Amino acid sequence: MRVDGVTRMRRVWWLVAGLILIVVATAALFDFRAPKPPRITKAVSALITEPVRDTRPSNVDYGRLQQRIARLMQDRDMVGLAVGTVEHGRLRFLRGFGTTIAGGNEAVTPDTVFRWASLSKSVASALVVGLAADGKLSLDAPISTFRTTLTLPGDISRVTVADVLSHRVGLVRNAWDERLEAGEDPKQLRATLGTLAPFCAPGTCYSYQNIAYDTASEIVERVTGQGYATVARARLFGPLGMSNASIGSTGLEHAARWARPHHRGRVPVAVQEAYYRVPAAGGVNSSIRDLTRWMLAQMGRAPRVLSAQMLETMHHPRVRTPPHGPRGAMDRALKDASYGLGWRSLNYAGHALVGHRGAVDGYGSLILFDPAEQSGIVMLWNSNQSKAARLQLEFFDMLYGLPRTDWLEVDKAGEDAEGGSGDAGRGLRR
Repeated sequence: MRVDGVTRMRRVWWLVAGLILIVVATAALFDFRAPKPPRITKAVSALITEPVRDTRPSNVDYGRLQQRIARLMQDRDMVGLAVGTVEHGRLRFLRGFGTTIAGGNEAVTPDTVFRWASLSKSVASALVVGLAADGKLSLDAPISTFRTTLTLPGDISRVTVADVLSHRVGLVRNAWDERLEAGEDPKQLRATLGTLAPFCAPGTCYSYQNIAYDTASEIVERVTGQGYATVARARLFGPLGMSNASIGSTGLEHAARWARPHHRGRVPVAVQEAYYRVPAAGGVNSSIRDLTRWMLAQMGRAPRVLSAQMLETMHHPRVRTPPHGPRGAMDRALKDASYGLGWRSLNYAGHALVGHRGAVDGYGSLILFDPAEQSGIVMLWNSNQSKAARLQLEFFDMLYGLPRTDWLEVDKAGEDAEGGSGDAGRGLRR
């Protein structure tokens, strides 16, 4: 039987229509759509992308600040450094100093990627607190309800999600970090933490953790059904415009421009993988531009992503953090130290501050801000050198109009009075 052209065309159209109906029905049944990231207002987007002029006079002498940084960069252990500052909710300063590798020609810029080290804990906190705000979990729920690999000495049913995020799980400080650094699997280590002797009753004291803290990544994956890095991109990095932010060593080493790690004496070393395997504790990378965006969001400048209630939940002090070991002048000046959920709270010269510091083999990091003044500083550097962190107090002295103090001790001849340049160590100790 002959089929004319019109009939043939009709059959083709019916076949195409039938295929479309099958695809639509299948999609409706299984809902393959990716979750939509939180929306962000145009006003917030402008604040967290590029510098905005502020007509109010600045309290900070940025000419002097740059001079102080130049003196710091003369230290025998400094290689590269990136600094960002915010005053009254406005980005004021964003600069890179030095090079990405000792002896190299590639300069550090605001878009050079570094490791965050323990600043990563604030991302884990934001993800878990965000899921709690969405009604997907309770911060007061026993950790045992999430079927993670974590075990603890004693009754784990007494340990809550909030206890994990505030280092109140009852273990000795930095439990089994040395075994993580030796290459052991973090989930297997978490599964045997219960064999350790208890340091204190859960929920009663502060004791800093990395392996136990990374239970947060398991919680996020259990609740969302997605990988931890995927959730971080969808809920935080993407909406906040943190285009250089990533989780894992691949994100660092595949960045267009990234800072290589160094030991003391400006000795380049290989990137260590250990703490990338506990991503909630130490897995984040980004540029200083993105870390400044993160600070602005923590100041409440991105309420569609981090609401005021979420920020209060994360920043509110929950447990005192008594000092351990000898303390330098900077740590003595930062008083009333406490820990919230992934954040420290401190008092400097009568001002309440929120922040965190980080150190992992070959890198250092910090964030410190005054929520009331909407002002703060972020720093990233690529060496085991702890003295750089003292720049934060030089910034706040200028901000508050306090007398000048040589916190960096670059005006003195000879060795650092607090014990040389300092070595931040190889593990996450901040």
